[in-house]
Amino acid sequence: MARRRVAPKGWEPLIEELRAFRDARDWKQFHNPKDLAAAIAIEAGELQEHFLWRSTDEVARDLDEPRKRRDVIEELADVLICALLLADCLGVDIDAAVRSKTRANARKYPVAKARGTSRKYTELDGR
Repeated sequence: MARRRVAPKGWEPLIEELRAFRDARDWKQFHNPKDLAAAIAIEAGELQEHFLWRSTDEVARDLDEPRKRRDVIEELADVLICALLLADCLGVDIDAAVRSKTRANARKYPVAKARGTSRKYTELDGR
């Protein structure tokens, strides 16, 4: 059964460009949920490498350097590309999914309990 493709409003041209890039290379055969999820994790790891063992100040200085900033942006783009292709593969309405998750997080992290703390929602009552 073919999955319905749903891109966020205004994002369809970007999704179409990603599909065209993929299809021109005959890569759709590799773009299944398992492999796209793995690709997200791998690309996220490559993004993390730019921050590993660096202090907040060191990261800030790095991001002021155009080459290092470009490298970080490219890794972030790789994560987003894989995530968008996974959503497309699954027929996920990205806008609806993000809004639904944000509402769920608002319930789990009410402002009165979560403001200014990094505690997990399961620990908020024990403040």
